[in-house]
Amino acid sequence: MQCLMGIGTSIFLIAGGAILKFAVTATISGIDLATVGVILMVVGIIGLALSLLFLARADRGEVVVRDRVVERDPYA
Repeated sequence: MQCLMGIGTSIFLIAGGAILKFAVTATISGIDLATVGVILMVVGIIGLALSLLFLARADRGEVVVRDRVVERDPYA
């Protein structure tokens, strides 16, 4: 099963959100950049948790081992 958001994308969202929350001091009329940063960090953390969950579940695949029948050469 493919996850919608990978680990790299999640880390990118967390880093971008942290930059908006803690490093940007600019103001935009009608938009609170600190709030946008928190939203991006929360979405990134949720995406990272889901990606790690799906990655952990993918390793639990069922292994089927079948014996192969080898016939002997009657002329040997």
